[in-house]
Amino acid sequence: MLGAVCGRQLPVLGQPQPERADAARNRRKIIEVAARMIQARGADQLSLDEVAKEACVGVGTVYRRFGDRAGLAWALIDERERRFQEAFISGPPPLGPGAPPAERVAAFLTGLVDRVVSQLDLFLLAEVGTPKSRYSGSYQVYHTHLATLLAQARPDADPRFLADALLSPVNAHLISFQRAERGLTVEEIKAGIGDIAAAVTARRAP
Repeated sequence: MLGAVCGRQLPVLGQPQPERADAARNRRKIIEVAARMIQARGADQLSLDEVAKEACVGVGTVYRRFGDRAGLAWALIDERERRFQEAFISGPPPLGPGAPPAERVAAFLTGLVDRVVSQLDLFLLAEVGTPKSRYSGSYQVYHTHLATLLAQARPDADPRFLADALLSPVNAHLISFQRAERGLTVEEIKAGIGDIAAAVTARRAP
């Protein structure tokens, strides 16, 4: 039987934090149990009912806090997400400040491919959630960052639309398909994403 795991909660930028001590304890227990279950069985076998039972909390508590399996998956996308966000917000160039915006866009997108691949099972699970859960949280942080850079690189275009367009091919299901069915390596996927970024950020002739 799976037991509770000792550990600490690692926050993800853009996600709300619990306000009460009991809520924080319950959230931590749920995340720890879910992480252990995924390690033992895989993300596709994750059951919120089983997580609640093993964490000794009510099923309603799990559903209220996380909504669905995808919501719980986002909560499990842990310190690596925080480190990635810190890197593109304040780290060294070209991912962080100091490089031209077009170079930063390319560095961000190729870095995001590595980010998704590093926790592919969890991203695959997270992406099957509702649009509200999929396009909030980390996605909103990514979109805001990209739109800011694109406004500098392409002042003639709508940066919000371009940000969505550039993020679209960097998703776990497509990357998984490209690797399994197309036979592409991660480096080949990153090269293709880099080509798209270069084409989008190229300034148009007046």
